Amino acid sequence: MKITDTRQLDRSGLSLGVMSFDGAPIGNVLGRVTDDEAHELISSAWDLGARYFDSAPLYGNGLGEYRLGHGLRERDRDSYVLSTKVGRVISPSSLSSRRASCMDTAPLEPSFDYSYDGVMRSVEQSLHRMLTDRFDILFIHDCDRHTHGHDQPEIFRQALSSAYPALESLRSQGVVKALGFATNEVDVCHSALKNTDADCFLLSGRYTLLEQESLDDLLPACQEACIGLILGGVYNSGILATGPVKGATFNDAPVPPAVRKKTARIQKICSDHNVPLRAVALQFAIAHPAVASVCVRAGNQQEQQFDAELFEYDIPTELWADLRAAELIRADAPTPGDVPRTTGHAYSPT
Repeated sequence: MKITDTRQLDRSGLSLGVMSFDGAPIGNVLGRVTDDEAHELISSAWDLGARYFDSAPLYGNGLGEYRLGHGLRERDRDSYVLSTKVGRVISPSSLSSRRASCMDTAPLEPSFDYSYDGVMRSVEQSLHRMLTDRFDILFIHDCDRHTHGHDQPEIFRQALSSAYPALESLRSQGVVKALGFATNEVDVCHSALKNTDADCFLLSGRYTLLEQESLDDLLPACQEACIGLILGGVYNSGILATGPVKGATFNDAPVPPAVRKKTARIQKICSDHNVPLRAVALQFAIAHPAVASVCVRAGNQQEQQFDAELFEYDIPTELWADLRAAELIRADAPTPGDVPRTTGHAYSPT
């Protein structure tokens, strides 16, 4: 597989690169990034072949969108796919009172707003920040229990009754081609699948070498409904990139002993075949026929280059067989080289 390969979302006809650009780092989510470094990350991703770029107002309180828009400004707008998210609006806030989640950002602060007018305002702000007249994909962001706790059911109802109709109106106006939900939770995708005609989901961390429960229901449901999945968090926030080293994290928290032990067993098999754990994690995620793209979060050009090379790393079929034999991946989990299923698909290779 090459990162220049694309997969077409059936419902919208958009073609996504299998490796997409995660705009969080250039919003200072992982640490301070200068304007020049952000521009270099965007240019490097482009040179490597990435043609799908994702951002969100949350990333640096608009800084990530601003930098991505400026970094792509001189590119042919029809030559790449651009997505961002709704559910938050950015407003001025004094440096003393704002709750900054990113380093060195402007005196601005995001606030939740899933109302019809709030979504329209959010999209207008994003269009200005990103110097564009349209988006290819808009996601409703974080209407999940992790973000909203006990208020989540009411927040999700508002997303269905207000935010999603706003996106449908924007689609009818030609401002966006595809609609979806961006979340860390499978339940949100299930509910959206039942209650909307979403084209795709951006799901972070729920289908990885360490988490395969979504094979039971969500992935086959998306495949059957021709809804494309864009996967984020395929390293489970770090441990599948670094291995079970000291300081590794699992889903942004300390690594539970059972997860550390399982990762060590996976890494041992990878080492036996002289294959980086990171390559196996990446190629495992993209192998499922419901998955259209993997959104890779790289904090510097070296990581970006490494991940691009891992997409093309030659992994022997024996490695996948050993992982199955050790029950470290499920028997029904597709792996690179498997014969594609003949019924139901979320994308068409292009």
